Amino acid sequence: MANHKSALKRIRQSQVRRLRNRYYHKSARTAITQLREETDKTVAVDRLPKVSSLIDKLAKRNIIHKKKASNLKSKLTKHVNSLS
Repeated sequence: MANHKSALKRIRQSQVRRLRNRYYHKSARTAITQLREETDKTVAVDRLPKVSSLIDKLAKRNIIHKKKASNLKSKLTKHVNSLS
């Protein structure tokens, strides 16, 4: 157990941040999965910028690596472009 007030505060802060990061990551993963399962090109084209924005926000907050974000966006764009 922590012995200092600052350590107790740090534990509280890290718990809140952990839960917040988990929520952001999970919601982005759900959006990515829904985009990958999409078969209608018009819907996928509308959804792609929103998903790309979510991925960029994850990278900005250091929840995922910036190169992983780039790879995800690239693969999703290829997928959307391959839809007929």
